Amino acid sequence: MKVAKYLGLISVIGLTGCMSTEHIGGKSGSIDYEKASGGGRYSILQDHAPSGDIKVDHLPDLIPKYEAKSRGGNKSPYTVWGKKYYVMNSAEGYKAEGTASWYGQKFHGHKTSNGETYDMYAFSAAHKSLPLPTFLKVTNLANQRSVIVRVNDRGPFHGDRLIDLSYAAAARLGYHKKGLARVRVEAITPKPGERYAASAAATTVVSTPAVAVAKPSAAVDNVPSTSKGLSNDLLFSHLQMGAFSQKNSADRLKQKLFERFDTSINIEVLHADDGLYKVLVGPYESDQLLSGWQQKLEQAGFGKSVKVALAP
Repeated sequence: MKVAKYLGLISVIGLTGCMSTEHIGGKSGSIDYEKASGGGRYSILQDHAPSGDIKVDHLPDLIPKYEAKSRGGNKSPYTVWGKKYYVMNSAEGYKAEGTASWYGQKFHGHKTSNGETYDMYAFSAAHKSLPLPTFLKVTNLANQRSVIVRVNDRGPFHGDRLIDLSYAAAARLGYHKKGLARVRVEAITPKPGERYAASAAATTVVSTPAVAVAKPSAAVDNVPSTSKGLSNDLLFSHLQMGAFSQKNSADRLKQKLFERFDTSINIEVLHADDGLYKVLVGPYESDQLLSGWQQKLEQAGFGKSVKVALAP
């Protein structure tokens, strides 16, 4: 995961939690100890999950957007433990299936390969060869649950694993207690001026104006038409307050919003194509109103919402 130097002898890019399952016995100065500690960087030698059973249903989905390559983490080739790795020039069209692991407490708060800070409660990932950053749609083939992650790290360098996901992403996919899962990964590569749109048929991007589509399905609770009275120039129409794997969790949030704001806001629960129940507030007829309510809801303790646009 990290950019580190082992006693100034070997440059290492991206030591991730994939190492946590290796044998780490030995004393300071041994090969195993140097690997496990990242050359003395990490105080925790064996990675582990956060204490308690964390919940990730409330975390908003990432909305991929165009990002230039990071200044750090894209050197090609780079060497880890004597093996040379090459970074792809572009992630466009990348698809693969393989084994996913996760990394957690050991690396939490430390620098990732592109210089950002690893947060095990965010949807991120480590990959050996994709450009940093790259957005990926990752699907657990055992249960078809999906999550969008942002690759900002290098690894995994253990066995034949394809990708290392953050602990939160692994929890969203439902394999955080198993440790490993068979997954399919698909790169999402918006061009400048494009934003990602979720589609039932495929992973796609749409041209400007930028939208993030939360597509309604048959399982909708009292959802009025969202297209009436909306300007064609409006980038976003709703605020997504949360996304839940269980409908009763979404309904609880909906009830809390009603108790706090009564009829001053319209609240919808949509069963989206990715299987999640998404709590949306809106529609709003202007970006000014949308931003104003986003601030008001956050000040009321409902956390940071995500601006989305519902497909008509």
